[in-house]
Amino acid sequence: MELFKKLFGQNSTTSLSAQEAEPRLKEFLVLDVRQPAEFQVGHIASAKLIPLDKLNQRLNELPKDKAILCVCRSGARSGVAVRQLRAAGYTAINLRGGMGAWQRAGLSVKKGTR
Repeated sequence: MELFKKLFGQNSTTSLSAQEAEPRLKEFLVLDVRQPAEFQVGHIASAKLIPLDKLNQRLNELPKDKAILCVCRSGARSGVAVRQLRAAGYTAINLRGGMGAWQRAGLSVKKGTR
C-alpha cells in the first residue's frame, strides 16, 4: 500500500482515465486482460497480455513492487482483475473505459501479438 500512496497520495484511486494514465505509463506494468484475438486488434504498446481467465494461475509473472494498470475493452473485465490483484496483495488500477476510451482519446495503439 505504501507504493500506492506514493503514486497517488493518501486518497488511493482505483481507476485512471486514458488521459491520466498515458503520460504515466512508465510507472506501471500495463496488464491487458482481454483475449488474444482482441489484443491483436489493438493494444497499448507496453502491455503484457494475460487473459482474465488465466490471471490467477499466472500471478507469479507480475511484480509486487510496481503498480499494475489493468486494461480490457470497456473497463469491466479489468475492474474484476483489479479486485483479484488487490486481494492477492498487488497494487492495481483500472483503466477507466478500457481500450475504447484509449482509442477515443486518440492515443497510440499497437496491432499484432507483441
